[in-house]
Amino acid sequence: MLDTMSCLEQFALATRRHIDLSVQVLGGAPGAVRVRNRFSDTLKEVVTCTPEGAFLTSWGYRLGTVDGIDDAAARLAYLLAALPA
Repeated sequence: MLDTMSCLEQFALATRRHIDLSVQVLGGAPGAVRVRNRFSDTLKEVVTCTPEGAFLTSWGYRLGTVDGIDDAAARLAYLLAALPA
């Protein structure tokens, strides 16, 4: 069984590599990662991890899977107009 909280923490670490993003891991059931562009009030997203290992935005966009966490984080950074560190 996949440990989704561990996957979300790894996703948060990968997302923090993008300097324009503020990242917060949210506990609870289900866990989530709240990400926002530091320079915008509207560019923000909440990401969850499904039991199958897919990272999903709050509006249902599939960012990627646990097999490609860095790619999923980069895809979210692109959507939120963030730059790499």
